[in-house]
Amino acid sequence: MSDLQIVLAVGAVLAALTLGAAITLTVRLVRARGALRAAGLPTGKRWVFWAAIAYLVLPVDLLPDPVYLDDIGVLLLALRSMRAAVEPDTDADTGPGKPSIRG
Repeated sequence: MSDLQIVLAVGAVLAALTLGAAITLTVRLVRARGALRAAGLPTGKRWVFWAAIAYLVLPVDLLPDPVYLDDIGVLLLALRSMRAAVEPDTDADTGPGKPSIRG
């Protein structure tokens, strides 16, 4: 194999791996939103979910589409914001997992 073929093969494998990660995160995001809605918990700002999905689908990206690193970052941020909407606040006085009293 020539050097060019090796570089192309490695690039194709990396593109396939990042695409797989983006698809996996999209499925997790959709399932998390569905589970939150089914449990009656707030899903946070709706625009975060839809903006992450739109960023993945639309062809306008910060990086070209074979490189899904920016898409993965946006999906991870959306998952994190949904998780933050559900997890209770932690405070030094109350400890982790206990809701803090603010007032």
